[in-house]
Amino acid sequence: QVQLVESGGGLVQAGGSLRLSCAASGIIFRINAMGWYRQAPGNQRELVATIISGETTKYADSVKGRFTILRDNAKNTVYLQMNSLKPEDTAVYYCNVHVLSPRSLEVWGQGTRVTVSS
Repeated sequence: QVQLVESGGGLVQAGGSLRLSCAASGIIFRINAMGWYRQAPGNQRELVATIISGETTKYADSVKGRFTILRDNAKNTVYLQMNSLKPEDTAVYYCNVHVLSPRSLEVWGQGTRVTVSS
């Protein structure tokens, strides 16, 4: 079984920064991809950023140039550095991991709330 623990959400003013962390633990043979999604009230969950084992990254157009996804393979941890935050970034952010444990699993974190005030 694999567990994800997220941290780093909170309240910040527009233009500010936050850093989210997500640590995976349990029986992990290999992590193939790690990413962040978000869901604002009344909206569907959407992809924010992903990073795969080859360090290839993908970002939503709305966060390109402002957010950076980083991965520490030794710690099975993924980070989301969020700069120049906007009120429209307000949402619950969820960590997502594709892992071999030993079978292939997709695991979601519990979510961490980010609120950006104008």
